[in-house]
This record gives sequence, structure tokens and C-alpha cells, in this order.
Amino acid sequence: MSARAVVLVALVACRSSAHTEPEPWSDAWLAREAEAYLGSVGSRRASLEASLVNHGNIYSKQRLASYGKGTSGWDALPEWNPRSRPLDRAALAALAAKQWPELPQARLWDGVRPTDRAGWVALGKRVFFEYPLRAEVGVEHALAPWITNPGVQAAPAGGEGQGVERTREGAAPGLVAFADVDGAKRIGITCAVCHTAVRDGAIVAGAARTHFDLGALRLAYYRDTGAPVDPELAQRMVTWGPGRADVTEDDDEDPVQIPDLWNLRDETHLTQAGTIKHVGPAALALRQETQLLHANALRVRPPRELAWALAMYLYSLEPPPARAVADRGALARGAALFEEHCRSCHTRPDGGGAPVPVGRVGTDPALANGKARGTGMYRVANLVRVAEAAPYLHNGSVPSLEALLSTERLAEGYTGGVRGPGPVRGHAFGTALPAPDRAALITYLASL
Repeated sequence: MSARAVVLVALVACRSSAHTEPEPWSDAWLAREAEAYLGSVGSRRASLEASLVNHGNIYSKQRLASYGKGTSGWDALPEWNPRSRPLDRAALAALAAKQWPELPQARLWDGVRPTDRAGWVALGKRVFFEYPLRAEVGVEHALAPWITNPGVQAAPAGGEGQGVERTREGAAPGLVAFADVDGAKRIGITCAVCHTAVRDGAIVAGAARTHFDLGALRLAYYRDTGAPVDPELAQRMVTWGPGRADVTEDDDEDPVQIPDLWNLRDETHLTQAGTIKHVGPAALALRQETQLLHANALRVRPPRELAWALAMYLYSLEPPPARAVADRGALARGAALFEEHCRSCHTRPDGGGAPVPVGRVGTDPALANGKARGTGMYRVANLVRVAEAAPYLHNGSVPSLEALLSTERLAEGYTGGVRGPGPVRGHAFGTALPAPDRAALITYLASL
């Protein structure tokens, strides 16, 4: 081979190497995805269109009509980078003394883009705990009734009976004092109010807060202040109960259970009805960006850097350690039963899988077929730490793994359902197994 040919081969090799695709989820790949999401309206619009499973439901129509328009629609909303303070012990003490906690002078984000994954995750953690979804009158009334109703004589119990949890240091994760869009001082909620649990006094970020009762908090506000509320809406809030809420875009009654946030990177779809195809990190960032601007009543939108950072933080969340299982025989038997009876839907190593038609799972179809976010399907939830994830099914209607695998809950006279008497139908997989096999399967699930 001539020297000229050798040089040409080397140049082709260099060009080929230079255009090698980075490994998915590597730092280089994430940096490229971040640049596309942050810098290109066309890329954001393409990601939106690819991620929406049913373009005909309300959730999709709203976004397709208003997002990725460049200089109009939601893109034209002003950015909001708030001044916000988590409610630590000192802030809660100030509220109890009928004083406003001092807010920081600096805004949540300093305007400087992180340059590596660790920086994005750190910023995302601040968004998760500090960026207000909105002012929440129910929480405000629980913690500072002097704001919402000066005539209240006896202060409520600080919302602890409705899932306003405290850490051992006396903080209330997921709650913030902040300066609202109009400058008014308010008490608000962040992502962490639903997606953190407090266990043994410590925060478990990503765990569903199954005791949080938004409906009860709001109803207490309406009761104590006399503020008007639509009677039908009030009745719906009564039915929500702890750990779930109806946050969809229609008037149907389809509350959903707050989910854990483990292993989001491996999910093929997002939301219980599989409304969003997880085509990449832009799909999750778009989910967070549009959720934040909707929660703030379309007055403002978050800087997209904060939506991307929040997605990076959610991907980073790690579950607490799995339970140790002493009965190795039952564990092995349960694993074999899972492969035989469950693996056809729970296909991934973490137990998750692609969405399945609602007719196949047979549970309450209201959400799957709803006008708001319906796709005709339900997402197969992953099973990471499933033993701590009760209650079960998309609407939180089954109290335990034992009940999930029992035929008793399918009977007309069943009284053990979380949401009241009556059968809890659907997801009958495994219920026909003999009792020893069901116990072994539960042993295996408890190890995940």
C-alpha cells in the first residue's frame, strides 16, 4: 500500500471515530441530549410529538397546541426563577409565631448552567425540594391559619394527620415559603411533598408519600374559612383519601395513587396510563417543564435548565436497601412462580414492562379510557421495593400483597378495600394459586 493510501485510510478511520455515536446514558450522550433540549425548539417539538402516545386525549392536545411554538404559546410565558425557602424547624417556628420566615435574597438558580452530570443532579435536587409547584391553600391553612382565616381560634395540628411529615430535625420536606409570581408571600408545595417519605425521621427521596391527603387539607380550609367550593368537587376530594389525588384534565372521577420514582431511566412509559412514551431524557424533562407551568396556572414557566436538572435528579434516585429473606427455599419457589405467572407482563429485570391493554389487566378502566390522559392501557409498574409500596394498583385500592393475590377481594362482599366496601376487581393473576405458592410468591416479591 502506498504512503498516500495509508494516509487516506487513516483519515477515514479518524472521521469514522469522530462520528461514533456516544453510548446511551454516558456523559457525552447526556450532554448532547441536553444541548438539543435546551437549544433547539425544533428538537423539543419533535421529542414532544414522539413522546405523546395518544394525540387525541386532552393532555396531548393541550401540549401539541401550545408547546414548541418558538415565540408563541407556552414558549412566550415569562420564566420564573423564584425566591424560596424550605420549611425547616426555624421557618415552622416563625409561622407558629404568626411571622413570615425570612426568604433568601438569591433566587433558586444562579443562572449558570452546570457543566457535568453531578452539577445537573445537584441543581435538580434543589428544584425537587425548593421549586414551588404552586401556593397550596390547604397546606397554608394547616401550618399558618392566621394567613387564611384570622378568626380561627384553635390552630390545626400542622397537617400531620394529613401527611405533612416532619424529619427528626423538625423540617417539613416538600413545603416552602416563597415569593409568588405577584410578589405575595405564600406557602407552597414542591415535587417532594408527594415523592418523599419520612422513615425513622429521615427523608427517603423518591418514595411515595402514601399518607399525604391533599383532599383532606383542602376541605379543612374550606370548612374553617367558609370559602366557596363546588359541592361536587368537595365530594370528589372526600373520596381521594391518603396517597392519591385526581390531577387529570377532565371532570371524570379517576384519582391515581402516588407512585415511587425508582428506576425511571428504564421505564418505557410515564404515568399510570402510559400517556408518555419515554423516548429519551427530553421526554421526562418535557413532562416536568409542562407540569410545573400547568401547576402555576400558566402564568409562568420554569427555566428549561431547571426542568432538565429535575429530570437528571429523578434519574439519580436510588431505592433503600431490599429486605433480607431468610427462607431461601420459599424465595427460590417464589422466583420460579413469578417467571411462570408474572413475567409475561413484568418483562424487565426490575419487574416493569410495556403498557398492557386495560381489558387484559381488568382493573377500573376510568383512567385508562379517560378523556384526559387515556391510552386504553395501563403501565406495568416496576417492582422495585414493591413490599413497601402498598396500597396497590393504579388507584391504590388494594391494601397488601396478600390481598392482591387473594380471591377474597374479588367477591361481592369484600370489605377490606382501601377505598371502601365492595369487590376490587382486576389483576387476578396469581389469585388461583394454592396458599403455599401465594406465600412463596410474596416472599420473592418482598426481596425485590
